[in-house]
Amino acid sequence: METVKKNNHIGRKIGRIRELRGMKQETLAELLGISQQSVSKIEQSETLDTERLEAVANALGVTPEAIQNFSEELAINYFNNFYDNSFSNSQGTFHPNNCTFNPLDKVVELYERLVQAEKDKVTYLEKLLDKK
Repeated sequence: METVKKNNHIGRKIGRIRELRGMKQETLAELLGISQQSVSKIEQSETLDTERLEAVANALGVTPEAIQNFSEELAINYFNNFYDNSFSNSQGTFHPNNCTFNPLDKVVELYERLVQAEKDKVTYLEKLLDKK
């Protein structure tokens, strides 16, 4: 039985990482200082020189090794595990939409700080006027 070696198409990996990051080819092109057509050619390339790979990785916010070792299956598995395990604590599962504080208290606190800042500004300006 013969095993088929999977093709390590670096351009497809770059394109998929870019898509997962919600980035358009135009945006990546701007970050790299090249045209959108050049990004398209990169994503069609099976290989990429080290210098270009480092530049693309930097623009995508990943390491060159992350691009070389990227696997769609592993990425999906990672995110599924992250979602399943990241929000648990000793009292059970923490849901990211549940606040651990009262949002109204935070709004009131911010408002009070803004009012105090305005009062301080008025006091400072009055002192400046008194000096003249």
